[in-house]
Amino acid sequence: MSSNHHMGRVAPNGEIEHTTFLSDHIGALYLNDEYSDVVLTVDGQRFYGHKVILAACSEYFRALLFGGLRESKQAEIELKGTNLHAFKALLKYIYTGHMSLANQKEEVILETLGLAHQYGFVDLESSIADYLRQILQIRNVCMIYDAARLYELQFLIRVCCSFMDKNAQEIIKHESFLHLSPTGLKALIERDSFYAREVEIFQAVVEWVRANQADCIDNGSIYSSHDGSEDSGESSALTAASAAVMSAVRLPLISLTELLTVVRPTNLVSPGTILDAIAVRNQGRDTELRYRGCLMPEENMAHPTHGTQVVQGGMRSALLDGDSKNYDMERGYTRHAINEEGDEGILIKLGRECILNHFKMLLWDKDMRSYQYYIEVSMDQKDWVRVIDHTLYFCRSWQFLYFEPRVIQYIRIVGTNNTVNKVFHVVSFEAMFTNTPFVLEKGLIVPKHNVATVEKSASVIEGVSRSRNTLLNGNTNNYDWDSGYTCHQLGSGSILIQLGQPYMLDSMRLLLWDCDDRSYGFYVETTINFRDWELTIDKTRESCRSWMTLHFDRRPVVGIRIVGTHNTANEVFHCVHFECPAQTDDNRQQHADCSKFGNHRGGPSHSRDAIPSTSAPTETASEAGEIHSNDRRSPSNIGTASLALLRPSTARAADFAGLGAVGGVGAGVALGAEAFDVLDDGGAPSVPSRPKRFSHSSDFQDRGGPSGGAGGSCL
Repeated sequence: MSSNHHMGRVAPNGEIEHTTFLSDHIGALYLNDEYSDVVLTVDGQRFYGHKVILAACSEYFRALLFGGLRESKQAEIELKGTNLHAFKALLKYIYTGHMSLANQKEEVILETLGLAHQYGFVDLESSIADYLRQILQIRNVCMIYDAARLYELQFLIRVCCSFMDKNAQEIIKHESFLHLSPTGLKALIERDSFYAREVEIFQAVVEWVRANQADCIDNGSIYSSHDGSEDSGESSALTAASAAVMSAVRLPLISLTELLTVVRPTNLVSPGTILDAIAVRNQGRDTELRYRGCLMPEENMAHPTHGTQVVQGGMRSALLDGDSKNYDMERGYTRHAINEEGDEGILIKLGRECILNHFKMLLWDKDMRSYQYYIEVSMDQKDWVRVIDHTLYFCRSWQFLYFEPRVIQYIRIVGTNNTVNKVFHVVSFEAMFTNTPFVLEKGLIVPKHNVATVEKSASVIEGVSRSRNTLLNGNTNNYDWDSGYTCHQLGSGSILIQLGQPYMLDSMRLLLWDCDDRSYGFYVETTINFRDWELTIDKTRESCRSWMTLHFDRRPVVGIRIVGTHNTANEVFHCVHFECPAQTDDNRQQHADCSKFGNHRGGPSHSRDAIPSTSAPTETASEAGEIHSNDRRSPSNIGTASLALLRPSTARAADFAGLGAVGGVGAGVALGAEAFDVLDDGGAPSVPSRPKRFSHSSDFQDRGGPSGGAGGSCL
């Protein structure tokens, strides 16, 4: 009987798995001269090998042993320039698939990494790089960084750079800094995120030059001629490398005193270069200087734990406390007076110079007010750069703001308009660098994902539905005759959506109610300020139904007004879902072209032919007021009933607008904010449900909202 009978029985599924035994058998050949057909010599030590095993594991050995080279005919091959300990570890890995790094010296690990790279062991190279990432320390990061650059291991390069960025002060003072390669050092100090005082970086580079170029320093400064001295080619190359490294130091960031007392005495920088640095500092704009800054991706740097503080604005303590839930008319926000002489907005001083590209800000949003504002940044509080300009756009609630990365010390938020009063209110503010990709056009985000969501601060401010934001909740499956849609009566009102902030849009997508074969006509207008409207989509002369994907020339958009002009079944326009930009991936592509019918969604089966407008009774607001509970033929039974009850609130809405509760938004938006009727969710009443009113704006006015005077809340 076979000695291997103890291996076990056949698995129930008929599969036999004995790969471990195969590995053991091949591993037994490691350093075994049995069946060996080649000898590899490293530093005089001979290693017995097996060509077929070596060639099967490595393209390098395949070419060496079977590629027709001279070595393929030799019984013994010398591998020159190969580290003995590293080769032993690699050879054992080839035969056993195992390598232990924990007890190896870092120099040997890097030599092994070099062999893995040379011999084409990609998986091993990746594993060693991952281990080196785990053991990064101040004392070894420079060595690992140079090795990663040599072998072009981009992941490991990024990890090393990030580690050195965060520990720049310690790195430049450690002795390992002196052993960096010229190209590696230059690439390192060219990084904006290598965050240390420039004069200290200069001093570290001087030490590096002296450690690597003693001969050049003896012959004079690196910018002077050698006056015919007989330097070797190697010395000249080192001189050029030193000059290249020194050119990466940002002399204009060094103070005048330090230029004269620290830089000039080293005799490593020419007087002309020093004068140029002084001129750049004194004559150019401060914002044009290449500052260095702390880079901590996805970390909120506008927090007291980082030393950040609000130095200007009313009720300063609220802005950076991280509480974006507990705020009302009296507390929980920071403010400043709009257009008041001497009021320069809300000023934030970061605890250190930071590289940022993203702000997240919550505007006070307990009613339907909108704000306009801009944000400027600076390094010295004198020269300001406007990175966000929303002075032309109505904005509300959470603001997700992006801009090109830059080094920042001061942030100034300036409100220019509040549609209720003359005070600008900010509840929460965050500042960070994000690796999330984004696209900007004319300073505005070009979104990839749907921004017409409550999470992105969008809101429906005019229309009729059981809940305000049914249109934006993303539910495109659960709707029927009674619920799941937003509507308006044809010839009266519209469906009006306000995005949280301006976006550059070129498409939108909506789902028209399609539980039967009715079709609709409509048009879409867009605005940035709710005063000036632009016709964007015109489908008034087409028969449209179900999913509609709409494309138009890219433009800034804050408000979207959808106006129905035709319904082949009744006098109400119904929309189930809205999104912008259009999310039309393969899993969600369901829209139908105009004049074609799409899939039914839970309604009764009807003919696929268009229903003439005369085939269904036309319901008016007055008629709908008398609809009985047993008449459930279409969503208009509820929609028009609600609209009938909407009309008495129009006068109230006009008065509401006159009170200034919505300010520049205008009476049309006031009507939406005040008179947005919500149907009761419970029961099946025999008469249309009594509509409820949203309290966002009306409660504020009923409570006698203050006008921003000194005597109380300025909301």
